[in-house]
Amino acid sequence: MGTIINCAAIVLAGLIGTKLGERIPPRMRETILKANGAAVIALGLAGMLGKMLVIENGALTSVGTLNLIFSVCLGAAVGAWVDLEQKLEQFGEYLKMKTGSTGDAGFTDAFVTASLTVCIGAMAIVGSIEEGITGDMSILISKAILDFVIILVMASSMGKGVLFSFIPVGILQGSVTVLAHAAAGFFTVPVLNSLSMTGSLIISLIGVNLLFGKTISTANLLPALLFTVLFTLFGV
Repeated sequence: MGTIINCAAIVLAGLIGTKLGERIPPRMRETILKANGAAVIALGLAGMLGKMLVIENGALTSVGTLNLIFSVCLGAAVGAWVDLEQKLEQFGEYLKMKTGSTGDAGFTDAFVTASLTVCIGAMAIVGSIEEGITGDMSILISKAILDFVIILVMASSMGKGVLFSFIPVGILQGSVTVLAHAAAGFFTVPVLNSLSMTGSLIISLIGVNLLFGKTISTANLLPALLFTVLFTLFGV
């Protein structure tokens, strides 16, 4: 139910944001987009540093540095080899054609950017696991509220491609919830912390693309989430 509510919030925000965007001058939409990029960078960095920086014996130190470096490097190599970015864009092009949006040049980019922003954050993973293990969907409800605001702003500046991000959100969060229900003991605190740290870094890079134009194929970094779990299990 948490994922269903989250998807509904995304669709509603996308519809409202698209209508608002039609009434906003292009220069203002560009400003909103850049501001949103800066906010996403801050959100991602806060999530990453919140897991990396700890206080030990009264001193501030970092943990999981090697895990993060190895995970991102190997994840980027595998993602580029498989070319996940292109596959996600191809799905976006398919949606653009099926929804009669072929005249919307920014549809696919809006879909990809919004999908990555709302899919790979700590709340998406931790909230889905929490509901799968305990049935508590409070984290996903909170995420639905946050996503509503994010998607509303994105849709007003990027267009209706944003609202279709509910599809990967539904698939990912629903799958994680089912998996967590079946294998509750696997999702330990260190595993969740590593997922949150690496996922937050990827989110910050999405913000970089929003702020400075697309310079990083962030979808190709998604395999890093798998590597960070493996490295955590092996004590890296």
